[in-house]
Amino acid sequence: MTTVIRGGLVVDGTGAEGRVADVLIEDGTVAAIGRDLEVPAGAEVIEADGCWVTPGFIDLHTHYDAELEFDPALEESVRHGVTTVLIGSCGLSFAVGDPEDLADMFCRVEGVPRADVLPMLDRLKDWETPAEYLDHLDSLPLGPNVCSFLGHSAMRAAVMGLGRSLDDDVEPTPGELGRMVVMLDEALDAGYLGLSINTLPWDKMDGDRYRSRPTPSVFASWKEYRRLAAVLRARDAVFEGVPDISGRWNLIFFAGIASGIGRKPLRTTIISLMDVKAAPGSYKVFAGAYGLARRWLKADVRLQALPQAFRLWTDGLENPVLEEIGAGTEALHLAEQAARSDLLRDPSYRERFRKQWTNRFKGRAYHRDLSEARIVECPDPSVEGMTFAEVAAKRGSDPVDTFLDLAAEHGNHLRWTTTVGNTDDDAVAWIVENPQAQIGFSDAGAHLRNMAFYNFPLHLLRLVRRRRDQGRPVLPLGRAVHRVTGELADYLGIDAGRLQVGARADVVVIEPDALDDRVDEVVEASMPGIGSVRRLVNRGEGAVKAVLVNGRVAWDGGGRAEGFGAEPGYGRLLRSTRT
Repeated sequence: MTTVIRGGLVVDGTGAEGRVADVLIEDGTVAAIGRDLEVPAGAEVIEADGCWVTPGFIDLHTHYDAELEFDPALEESVRHGVTTVLIGSCGLSFAVGDPEDLADMFCRVEGVPRADVLPMLDRLKDWETPAEYLDHLDSLPLGPNVCSFLGHSAMRAAVMGLGRSLDDDVEPTPGELGRMVVMLDEALDAGYLGLSINTLPWDKMDGDRYRSRPTPSVFASWKEYRRLAAVLRARDAVFEGVPDISGRWNLIFFAGIASGIGRKPLRTTIISLMDVKAAPGSYKVFAGAYGLARRWLKADVRLQALPQAFRLWTDGLENPVLEEIGAGTEALHLAEQAARSDLLRDPSYRERFRKQWTNRFKGRAYHRDLSEARIVECPDPSVEGMTFAEVAAKRGSDPVDTFLDLAAEHGNHLRWTTTVGNTDDDAVAWIVENPQAQIGFSDAGAHLRNMAFYNFPLHLLRLVRRRRDQGRPVLPLGRAVHRVTGELADYLGIDAGRLQVGARADVVVIEPDALDDRVDEVVEASMPGIGSVRRLVNRGEGAVKAVLVNGRVAWDGGGRAEGFGAEPGYGRLLRSTRT
């Protein structure tokens, strides 16, 4: 199979600026890059005059673990130029463990229906070890390339038993910790990129056995984390962590565990760097502190970030940000809407909710400003388009009472939206330029009704183009492309992110004139394999002219190629080049 991409501005992912050239692709590999290349007989030609031609983008933070089993094409990422995705984030993965345990750990945290995931795992799971799981992924007709972390919660539950792994009074025995060390070492041998952990207590278990307890990784001590980190450090692997956003103090521990004083620094990546409305300007303190840790402690800590506004949608109370207060978890613990509505109407509960919701002293991720949260759908059309504060003013009631009243009356038929952070263009520009930042954190495949960041690389390129045209440049184009391609590939230790002769041909052709307001478009669409959900996705029609994975056209701007996601030959399982 031979393809020529002709006349585009080739930006190769090394950080170098672009040059107008043709790209010849043969048998899945970049065969030549140059001006006026001869077009072989029978070659497919993609005209790219005026377009940018880049390596396929890398998404370093997804939760596609479940969707890969339903529809391995992962079209919603690939259509925007993402050709490599990383799964196993936030301590969660399907690498090892009992199907029910895995579903209970994954589904509530990530907003994916347990009623669909558990039967799928019961039906398909025939792997027992992390290595066998990678072999399973390798057997799927993958759309993009896939690589993985080993999830600490899954490993901890498999070794200790789920009940013991969720008990704050139980530590792993020396033998159990030893088994975790061996399992991690063997996973790195098999090609995992590293280990992911979670210390955020408002990520909660699903199911009815241990419902509303934090996930297993939260119960681990830093002694346990340090023992596992020693394995990662010795193997030059990556340590991914979710900090306790509400407490913030454990951010210090991440710097300590990553420290390279008297030893090799540990590659550590955590979420997230954002200009949150709840704490304006704190992103500079956050990034600055880790910059100092890098200088003084030789701590290699990177902060995952998005180059766009962080907007959320919510059905009733179904959103993880509500779990940062105990009263939110108390309501979400009740799976039946009638029982939840009764609780929301209870005066003593409402007093607890109000006290926690308005507490200004405890750290928070969500600003809880009801004058900003806007209703987009409701059985009562008179409130649509209004904020909760506006509805409260109209009714002559308190905004918190109004919020609870509407949630109790309409349940998940009340849909509202809010923006958590990154609303200031200059703040986003500062973040994407910061050397501590890693551009990613899409959470693709999760929070299906809450958010859509599948096209985050296009937001970065639009920001670069817009600021250049305004005379306020943020990053050169070559550097911007490098941030979402070669830079991430080098950090993670994977063979991706370069558009060079001899490299695998994962390529994107971008129409820069279409990087406009269409990039912001979010719509609802059906999800293959999960018919009960209409998830939020991006569209941005016209921005991506073509996407090639392993030298084959996967997306041509009008739709996905025939056979894409159904037959092999596109994406591959990428194993670590270091471990």
